[in-house]
Amino acid sequence: MGAVNSSGSEWGLSRSRYSVTFGSEHLRLVSEYNLKELFAKYGDILWEPGTHKYNVTFFIGELDELLLGKRFSAFEQSLLDELIGKLRARGNSNATINRKMAALSKLLRKAHKMGDIHSLPEFRRQKERSGRIRFLSCNEEEMLFAAIRRRSEDAWRLSVFLVDTGCRLGEAIGLTWNDVGEGRASFWITKSARARSVPLTKRAQKVTDIPKDGHKGPFAMLRQAQYRVIWNEAKAEVGLSQDTQVVPHVLRHTCASRLVQGGIDLRRVQMWLGHQTLTMTMRYAHLATGDLDPCVGVLERCSKSGVTKRA
Repeated sequence: MGAVNSSGSEWGLSRSRYSVTFGSEHLRLVSEYNLKELFAKYGDILWEPGTHKYNVTFFIGELDELLLGKRFSAFEQSLLDELIGKLRARGNSNATINRKMAALSKLLRKAHKMGDIHSLPEFRRQKERSGRIRFLSCNEEEMLFAAIRRRSEDAWRLSVFLVDTGCRLGEAIGLTWNDVGEGRASFWITKSARARSVPLTKRAQKVTDIPKDGHKGPFAMLRQAQYRVIWNEAKAEVGLSQDTQVVPHVLRHTCASRLVQGGIDLRRVQMWLGHQTLTMTMRYAHLATGDLDPCVGVLERCSKSGVTKRA
């Protein structure tokens, strides 16, 4: 039962939440939460099960640890700056910090919308360096895929599909039979939450044209962890064990790189990969060297003209 103070205000206290009533007006004061508690409350709503949610769980847990489990009703800018400083001290790159801050921002915005916290900081994206993108050459693909096929026909089929569609590993394994047909594949459960469809190469069509045998989709008999074990064994066999960038995701980079090198414009590549912004696709822009070739002709015409005049 609430108590009435000398001014006639009624106070009701329940755990960490309390309210105040002045006359007919009811003011709700927010509780204090830590990051783990907010994630427990909204994690299942904001992120679907899968690798991305697994990573986000780790990110939020790490950030909560850095804050020593501190509870808050407002997430101040100074608190955010403190977190970024601690992550950088741990050796996190700006790209890694951006991924962790994206998860934090999404969680805090949901909590703010639901009235659990009443103040949000300004999230500023850290400047990322454009590092070298690893992709497979045709010879590397041939050797690696052969080693994978010796271990598992299903894992080989999945590898072919990944490199020819550029889809993520989870997107391929999550395909159902209805998602593949008439020379196309439709991805409904994606990282960006935006569905997309892509046409299939002849060999991508071939590796999905198999008996259903009670499976939900062409690659549903595999699990991500199982595929990664096969991948790592094959990678070691062909002498790539020391290359830390040769992970299954390299097949997505390989697909994108081949599209750009083949003259496909970046907007189409963005649509093909399902990138939310063109900025993500611009990482491959330097591979479109053919776009610059006409510049040489223009410069040579000018230089030849100058030489002729001097003569």
